[in-house]
Amino acid sequence: MSQIESKILPKSLIGKAITYAINQKEYLENFLKDGRIQLSNNLVTQSVKPFVIGRSNWLFANTPNGANASTIIYSIIQSAILNNLIPQKYLTFVFDTIQSGREASSLVPWSDEIPESCKNKKS
Repeated sequence: MSQIESKILPKSLIGKAITYAINQKEYLENFLKDGRIQLSNNLVTQSVKPFVIGRSNWLFANTPNGANASTIIYSIIQSAILNNLIPQKYLTFVFDTIQSGREASSLVPWSDEIPESCKNKKS
């Protein structure tokens, strides 16, 4: 026990924080072991925020099937954004492809078969 720890009351707020940090040390150090681990969850928070804000406006999600459809479309749109696609153009391409009866397996947002018109221009 360090000199500082011996002067802190274990039941105080700072004492509880120090005890928590010591008990969680193995997990808190994980980001040092793997450089792919993000230091924060800001990206996740930002991607979920529009869904949370908009959910009160989605009247069709009042049934399990409506909620399932909502999550599928939302997931497709977020995947398109993360793959540097324009969601509206990408969805139009996907729906046109499906409607024409062509094979839909190559429609994933990271596919090389996605037309350039659906991709954001890099500046």
